[in-house]
Amino acid sequence: MALSLSATLLPHHPRRSTDFSSSSSAPASPQTHGFFSGQPPPTYSALATNSNNKLPTTCLPKVLSSSSCSSHSKLSHAWRQVHGEYDWAGLLDPMDPLLRSELIRYGEMAQSCYDAFDYDPFSYYFGGCRFPRRAFLDSLHLTRHGYDVTRYLYATANIRLPNFFTKSRWPNLWSPKANWIGYVAVSDDETSRVLGRRDIAIAWRGTVTRLEWLADLMNYLKPVDGKKIPSRDPRVKVQSGFVDLYTEKDDSCHFCKYSAREQVLTEVKRLTEKYDGAGEEVSITITGHSLGSALATLSAYDIAETGLNLVEGEGSGRPAPICVFSFSGPRVGNVRFKERLDFLGVKVLRVVNVHDIVPRCPGFLFNEDVPRVLTKLAEGLPWCYSHVGVELELDHKSSPFLKPTSDLVSAHNLEAHLHLLDGSVSFLFFSCFVSYNTSYNVNIYSIII
Repeated sequence: MALSLSATLLPHHPRRSTDFSSSSSAPASPQTHGFFSGQPPPTYSALATNSNNKLPTTCLPKVLSSSSCSSHSKLSHAWRQVHGEYDWAGLLDPMDPLLRSELIRYGEMAQSCYDAFDYDPFSYYFGGCRFPRRAFLDSLHLTRHGYDVTRYLYATANIRLPNFFTKSRWPNLWSPKANWIGYVAVSDDETSRVLGRRDIAIAWRGTVTRLEWLADLMNYLKPVDGKKIPSRDPRVKVQSGFVDLYTEKDDSCHFCKYSAREQVLTEVKRLTEKYDGAGEEVSITITGHSLGSALATLSAYDIAETGLNLVEGEGSGRPAPICVFSFSGPRVGNVRFKERLDFLGVKVLRVVNVHDIVPRCPGFLFNEDVPRVLTKLAEGLPWCYSHVGVELELDHKSSPFLKPTSDLVSAHNLEAHLHLLDGSVSFLFFSCFVSYNTSYNVNIYSIII
């Protein structure tokens, strides 16, 4: 199921242009800065006061940020719909302000994995996180999200995805065999009241070497139960590289003595028992970009199939809903994986750029777009894939503030997706803007990495 959102796109909200620019500890990652030429796009107020572009302030909307569009009281009552209870029916086109706000918030959590990653090959912590866990969100100026990071996640580099991992130029560093790949966080008391539940958030890091990781993909599927992931259907298969990254471990390494799977399941179990067992309503929200979105989908399936969202005790007695907000994610498994994910009640909203190549792989030949008859015939082949969940399409070429580009890396960039989401307000305001500002060159920004 795909829904297109190609509405006229407005300049990005100052929220993203000021998060890191004023701090000496600002992250400088390949995914953060640079896809705009020079500085981020001007804010609405900046355009209104520009002497060359006189836009009457009466045309400016009273509400500029998607987060302020949403009412806290509404979110606490409507969070299940935003979380995908009805597969986001009626919320995508036009974009519901509450959903847009939540997508941007979880997208920023995924982006924080890039921003916090240590890219310096001469650093002792190269390949790790630049910030301590307790100061993670505060160091990235994301304290306003109201979450506490409870655990960092690590993966062993001893698998067939070499371009996903980084290698230091120094022999001695924090860990020669591990890379930091994400974190688990939980909403604090105040944020939980606003959200209407206690939210357990999991953010997975994507790729740091642009698109080279696509060459690492061994384009074949393997049964998940072969990697000790429970499955009641032996025909459920996932991409081999993803499941290896998720399940492999190294007993000689302190950070990856336990696999990423064991780390995340242990923490989710602890948090669900703590809060659901205490009578609180709990949700599990998983996010990631690029390869990180594949890990998000796979871990969501694992949590549901393992039954960690079912807690016996003084809780609500109903399963904790599991939702995945995926950004630029590839296909993860076969059609049996998709059907099993649907049966388990896991909701997945995939945000994609129509010009991005990553969501179209693996499975170029046999996928969900192929007629069902052919899919059935090719079901046993190791390269027959199917997307999961609901697709939300974005188009950066529809934005008057982004130059059309054929650069594949630009189309895949997470920051570009967040700008497009934050700009999907309405045609009405942009029409008003253009009518008073026809001389303004709206194509002065380009996505460049």
